[in-house]
Amino acid sequence: MPIHSKNKGASFEREVAQILREAGFDARRGCQFSGGAESPDVVSNFPFHIEAKRVEKLNLDKALEQSKKDAGKNKFCVIHRKSRQAPMITCPLEFILPYLK
Repeated sequence: MPIHSKNKGASFEREVAQILREAGFDARRGCQFSGGAESPDVVSNFPFHIEAKRVEKLNLDKALEQSKKDAGKNKFCVIHRKSRQAPMITCPLEFILPYLK
């Protein structure tokens, strides 16, 4: 992976943490070392394990599978965006429904 891709990923993880902080969550970029619940992309009291992806062509199935695997028994999501677009969140519908009541 080219170094600029790693920088772009780290920058987006910080961006996601900032967005969550502005929404009232405690959040910071995680320490990436091995994957799993102990090293999420963003450490937060947000109720989902976060996989953050800033890419133009996202393999969403692969990203969700990674997030699910790393989340363990926790709920999981992928927060993603393309250049010059707003971040989006993808997760199983069943995870969101309780928050919409």
